Amino acid sequence: MPTTYYTDDHEWIEVEDDTATIGITKHAAEQLGEVVFIELQPEGETFVKGDEIGVVESVKAASDIFAPVTGEIVEANAALVETPAELNEDPEGNSWLYKIKLSDPGELSELLDAEGYAALIG
Repeated sequence: MPTTYYTDDHEWIEVEDDTATIGITKHAAEQLGEVVFIELQPEGETFVKGDEIGVVESVKAASDIFAPVTGEIVEANAALVETPAELNEDPEGNSWLYKIKLSDPGELSELLDAEGYAALIG
């Protein structure tokens, strides 16, 4: 069964075995407003926790996406690049950004659980 974590940067990460799916939270999508552009890194790219791994632009602002954990991109959601507004429709479901192979599962302990994230956005 997958476990979901959250970051202070309003990203969610759902982990199953050694693969994690990453996206932005519903709260983040609401704050951004209508998304008009998404830039994602290609499959095969590796990164460390905290690296910039993409950009989401809306009619209000541009926001960097930061890696919540260290790993390698095994899939980027190319459909979102083609239709960025989909991110507003289902940010914590079908509108995920990346699937990554975790390099250091121990980093997950530094993330928030659902209760901690709810407290953060209060």
